[in-house]
Amino acid sequence: MFDATFTADPDQIYDQVRAHGPAGPVELAPGVDATLVVEHEMALRVLQNPSLFARDSRRWKALNEGRVPLDSPILAMMAYRPNCLFTDGAVHLRLRQAVTASFDKLNMTRLRRDVEPIADFLIDQFSERGRADLINDYAKMLPLLLFNKLFGCPADIGDTLTSSLGALFDGIDVQRANEELTASLMQLISLKRRQPAEDVTSWLIQHSAGLTDEELKDQLVMLMGGGFEPQRNLIGHALHLLLSKEGSGGSGMLIEEAIDHVLWNNPPIANYAAHFPVRDVDLGGVVVEANSPVVISFAGANGDPALKEARESHNKGAHLAWGAGPHACPAKDPALVIAIAAIERLLNALPDLTLAVPDEALQFRPGPFQHALASLPVRFSPTPATRMVSALQTAAPLPAAEQPGVPTAAEPAPQPRPAHKRGFWSTLVDLFRV
Repeated sequence: MFDATFTADPDQIYDQVRAHGPAGPVELAPGVDATLVVEHEMALRVLQNPSLFARDSRRWKALNEGRVPLDSPILAMMAYRPNCLFTDGAVHLRLRQAVTASFDKLNMTRLRRDVEPIADFLIDQFSERGRADLINDYAKMLPLLLFNKLFGCPADIGDTLTSSLGALFDGIDVQRANEELTASLMQLISLKRRQPAEDVTSWLIQHSAGLTDEELKDQLVMLMGGGFEPQRNLIGHALHLLLSKEGSGGSGMLIEEAIDHVLWNNPPIANYAAHFPVRDVDLGGVVVEANSPVVISFAGANGDPALKEARESHNKGAHLAWGAGPHACPAKDPALVIAIAAIERLLNALPDLTLAVPDEALQFRPGPFQHALASLPVRFSPTPATRMVSALQTAAPLPAAEQPGVPTAAEPAPQPRPAHKRGFWSTLVDLFRV
């Protein structure tokens, strides 16, 4: 699942696995074996049975015995972290309650309003060129910048988070990026303990679960990292569909319909949710040894021939793009609001968007966990980069006490931080300080 064959056509790999039954053996990366579940019913059985299928990857027998290379790129996604993804039982429940309670405080109307200026800012970066790569210029950057807003990041911390998360997912100097990500998150947690605000980081800190700094850091890694890749892919795939012949070039399919189509046919995370059975288990004729990874193919399960009727009718309750069971995605509603708002803003700003290359020329990023576009080149009529200026002219100015960087009488002026390389987030923040 790491070679060019899978990248080009993952469905043929899922079909090969189906030849074994509901699940079958795969190699996720060189030297990393797993069992991939491609049948919908079997996927639900695994996802909804935490007593038999644990998520704690410290159980991973091959890793514990030294049979998984320690430099394997797969470990960044599968090695244990004390967060909701890799915990079970009471520990998982405690962490999950803090996460869901914090997300429940998000106002969906306000979230949509938060997306719009970020979308305008990004569109202004390329609107005068008449061409863009909607993955790297838009779908990738928008969730990164939005998460800085949702998690209450000041300019310099936000710049570091943006660059380090992007580097981690692109596989660029991963060790350094992980170190920078960890340091910036600990800095953010320290700041929010001193100066809480209306943001997800502060809400996690204030939750009755009493998360430690280390636990907070790992929940933030999960929430930011786990939100970035799926959101990028959901926006990118839906835009591709709307601009393709299948979507009639944006005129024959509603945005919500395009998103539903993507969730069924090209889910943002294609394969993940590694489980480790606590004893040897028979998955429809394929025996899996205890503490060996069982990975769910959300794409394969959605493509299960048994779901033909549900897939054709786009029955939202049947697909597994959001997972299922106690580890189902806690951010389904925010993810949909973000994707719809981002796509609407772009299509309204550039109504004559067209693909700049034929579908068969599009490239996909390699990797076992996603079937994701590497780029999405488009053309359009150039327009002036004035969207942010217009937004700032109509926005009511914040009271001085609420403006970023302005100390109140009870709050001493912060000491200047070391100079840093300005990034997208600090540039955007500075625009709103005017």
